[in-house]
Amino acid sequence: MESRAAVIAVLVADGVPGHQLTVGPMVFTTAATAFRTVEYDVRVCAATGTVETGEPVLRFAVPHGLDTLGALGAGDTVLVTGHRAYREPPAPALADALRGCAARGCRMAAVGTGSFTLAALGLLDGRRATTSWPRLAEFTALFPRVTTVPSGEPSVADGPFHTAAGVFGGLDLAVDLVERDHGVRVAAEVARRILLPFHDQVAADHQEIEREAVERGVDIGPTLEWLETNLHRPLTLDEIAAHAGVSVSSLNRRFRARTGQPPLQYLLGVRLQRAQLLLENSETPVEQIAARTGFGSSANLRHHFQRRTGTSPRGYRAAHRVLTGIAAKPEGEGEGEGEGEEGRGS
Repeated sequence: MESRAAVIAVLVADGVPGHQLTVGPMVFTTAATAFRTVEYDVRVCAATGTVETGEPVLRFAVPHGLDTLGALGAGDTVLVTGHRAYREPPAPALADALRGCAARGCRMAAVGTGSFTLAALGLLDGRRATTSWPRLAEFTALFPRVTTVPSGEPSVADGPFHTAAGVFGGLDLAVDLVERDHGVRVAAEVARRILLPFHDQVAADHQEIEREAVERGVDIGPTLEWLETNLHRPLTLDEIAAHAGVSVSSLNRRFRARTGQPPLQYLLGVRLQRAQLLLENSETPVEQIAARTGFGSSANLRHHFQRRTGTSPRGYRAAHRVLTGIAAKPEGEGEGEGEGEEGRGS
C-alpha cells in the first residue's frame, strides 16, 4: 500500500494572529522542501469558508472545511491556532471533529489561545499545557484540571498533546514536531533556514563596516575602540570629536572614509551588535541591556532593534534559544536514512 504524506491540518477562526497562520506551515513546508524524504501535506481549514485575521484585519478564503479533520488519523496532526472567541465553548460540529481526531490517534497541537479550545473539550485534563503568556492566569482559573506551565517554557509536550505560547512558542512547537518525526538533523536545518536571517543581520552589517574600514585605511582606530568601551554613556558628536582630537566636520569625514557611515550611525550599529550578543549569551533583562548599551530605555532599544532585525529583543532571544537549543542536541538514531538537503525545485 502506497504511503501518503502526513497531513498537518491548521485550524483557523476569526481573529487568528497572522504569525500563527504562517509560522507553523512555514516550518513544515521548509522541512519538505529541504529534504526529499520529508513529506507533509499542510491544509488550512475552518468551520467557515472565510476567516479574518487579527490586527491588521485581513479576510481570506479558507480552502478546507471540517471534513478535513474527519479524514485524519494516526500520523496526522491538528494544529489549533489562537482566535478571537477563545473564551467561548467550541461549536458542536467543531467539538465533535476535534474529539474524533484525538480518539483516532491524531497528534493534537495548539498555539496561543488555541489551547483554550483543547482544554474546553477536556482533552488537556491531567496534562501539562501552556498558552499565550498574558492569558496564563485566566487559563489556569478556567481549567483547574490542567497543569499550567509558566512562561519559562515556550512550548510544552505531554504525550500526543502539544501547546505553545505566542509566535516563537509556535515556532518552537513546530520545529519540535519536525524533530520528533524526522530527527535532530532535519529540525536543526529547518531552524537554521528560518532563523538565520534574524540571527545574522546585525553581525553582517558590522562585518561589512569593518571590511570597508580596512580597505579605506583611514586610522581612527583608537576612537572606535573608545566607543566600544563607552557604549553605556549618552555620547555626543562633540564628545567623540574631542576624543579623536578633531573638529566635528573632520570627524564626520574621517568616519565616512573609515566606516562608510557618520559617527552616530556607526555608534548605533555597535550598540545593536552589543545588545545582540548580550541577548544571545546572557540572562540579562532587556531593561538592563538597554542601559548597558546606551539606549536608555527598553522602548528605545526595542524601536531600533525592530528596525534593524525585524523582531523585538525578547523575540530575538527566544528565536536564538530555539536555534541553538536544537543545534546543540546530539544526533540520535532514527533520523531517516538517505535524507539530503536536495530541494524539490521551486
